[in-house]
Amino acid sequence: MWTLAWWWILFALPLPWLVRVLMPAEPIDRDAALKVPFGTEFSDLAGLRAPAVSRRWRLAVLAAAWALAVLAAARPQFVGEPVSLPMTGRDLLVAVDLSGSMEEQDFQLNGQWVDRLTALKSVASDFINHRVGDRVGLILFGREAYLQSPLTFDRATVNTLLNEAAIGLAGKETAIGDAIGLAIRTLEDAKVQQGRRVLVLLTDGANTAGAVEPRKAAELAAQRKVVIYPVGIGADALTVRSLFGLRQINPSADLDEGTLTALAEMTGGRYFRARDTQEFQQIYKILDELEPAASDERGFRPVKELFYWPLGVALALAALAAAAAWVAARLPTRASGAPWRAEASRG
Repeated sequence: MWTLAWWWILFALPLPWLVRVLMPAEPIDRDAALKVPFGTEFSDLAGLRAPAVSRRWRLAVLAAAWALAVLAAARPQFVGEPVSLPMTGRDLLVAVDLSGSMEEQDFQLNGQWVDRLTALKSVASDFINHRVGDRVGLILFGREAYLQSPLTFDRATVNTLLNEAAIGLAGKETAIGDAIGLAIRTLEDAKVQQGRRVLVLLTDGANTAGAVEPRKAAELAAQRKVVIYPVGIGADALTVRSLFGLRQINPSADLDEGTLTALAEMTGGRYFRARDTQEFQQIYKILDELEPAASDERGFRPVKELFYWPLGVALALAALAAAAAWVAARLPTRASGAPWRAEASRG
């Protein structure tokens, strides 16, 4: 349907007429500072003695331009049919480890060895894009934990903030307990009445910093009905070259799988081991099985602004009236050139 967002601006339509009625024009020759015998030519030059038909035509054009300008200021809009939004009512936080150990290059992405954070960004971005209907938030943690993005339906912004994250941004250590505590507080502020609230915890190490011990934080999460899905990142074996030839090392030796598994068991979640990018995909299946919270279906009406159409026509009419006045002002000058010289010679 058609509507005006600021319909009350239409009350300005009679404003020029009111100004003309309440403030009548002063006579042109009153208290004239200069009187010349060829003043009529000045009137012709200014278009003051234009034919009545021409004046009425320009007045009509200017009135139409004013009406269209007021209509544009009232913001005409076309409101479309209601469009429903898919909503599950699920609130999901993604906590990403930015500690120094994420620099380890033990993941392959498109045939190239990359660090753990780069691989995580690639997979997590796709994961976030699939969360249609969920409110998604982002926590970044190292020595400190920070809420980078609150819970939002704007998945594109969450992805942008994730891709801008850098290793060491929150410190070189790992505060898993603080990240869980921040997630609990964030989900509590969301005030979801039903369903499970989810924290996906992506880390490659053990808790080495922070004020809260991870298991204590998990106990509080269980009381608040927050489900934690820890994901241990890193390969089990990596072949490296040394002075004594090739040898295998375990780049994930510092990964505290015992604590991560306990976090999942205490909160009703499940622990995942991501040794490569393919294992990350298992997270999708589990999260899709979560019971969505009951919520009212929401929708919106697409609104298209149309103010530029009447505004463009108003500007065109104003330009046309100005051009007509310019032409009318010069035509009398050419026609009265001889009398001008005659009057000037007599003066």
